[in-house]
Amino acid sequence: MAPRILITTDYLHPGDAVDQLLRERGLEPVYSPSRGPRTLEERRSLFDGVSGAILASEPVTADMLTGAASLQVIARSGVGYDSIDVQAAAAQGIRVCNAPGTNHHSVAELTIGLIIMAARRLLEVTNAVRQGHWPREAGHELRGSTLGIIGYGPSGRATANLGVALGMTVLVSTAHPDPDNSAAQFTDLDTVIRDADYLSLHTRGGQSTGKLIDAPRLQAMKPTAVLINTARGSLVDEEALAKALCDGSIAGAALDVLEREPLPGDSPLRGLDNVLITSHLAGQSAEARTRAGLAAAHAVIDVLENREPANPVDR
Repeated sequence: MAPRILITTDYLHPGDAVDQLLRERGLEPVYSPSRGPRTLEERRSLFDGVSGAILASEPVTADMLTGAASLQVIARSGVGYDSIDVQAAAAQGIRVCNAPGTNHHSVAELTIGLIIMAARRLLEVTNAVRQGHWPREAGHELRGSTLGIIGYGPSGRATANLGVALGMTVLVSTAHPDPDNSAAQFTDLDTVIRDADYLSLHTRGGQSTGKLIDAPRLQAMKPTAVLINTARGSLVDEEALAKALCDGSIAGAALDVLEREPLPGDSPLRGLDNVLITSHLAGQSAEARTRAGLAAAHAVIDVLENREPANPVDR
């Protein structure tokens, strides 16, 4: 019997490039698309009888792995792996991999798109036109404004390059500045937060260090500034952000990631006119999806064929 590979990423389908690659290597893909929280029984049985898994961003907890006797590798079809209990997997000898470098152009382009939408107030304008009005909003040019970037991984770097191309002054806070990039200015976190007209997050979440963007840091931003988050929902204190948006501490926000997804009905961010919310789409271009799915498939194949995978996060 061919080893079975669980696929929960909802955009991967039978017959696509990932499916064909796995079958060519003698593996049998089985599909259980992630479309929201699973029941307790579904979570406990998710990994039954599978040797590998290509996963969306759904949680993988220690109790889910307890009965996963045949599971050898979990590969994320994306970059983030905060939702996986990597230590629990490692304790059972299960390798965990991700797919970096597959979606950073997609993330950067959506980031700039959100900035343009906020700068030109496109959401308000298009909504008003649908309602029969004809608003003539002035908006703002990006050229000459300051783009602040926190984090300088692939998506932060790609966003910085696009900002420079648009004529923006780019300030970057990172532990790993790039001495070869003279177009961006590398400086401290407080300076980036204080001086940015558009503050864009491109760093990993850290549960042990609290929220990166909390009430004091929101108060330190310009009242005309816009916060953009295409990185991790855990980076932002959403209650503090809602308050800052309501009292005018900052002008607006554009969020592609949230603490809880989908956005809860009782979220304080609901109904605010100065916040744009998209449904975790930053890395979801067709091209990025293909790259990420194939990278995850190659990771599964490498582990099952006793090779070191390209992007392990467990060591």
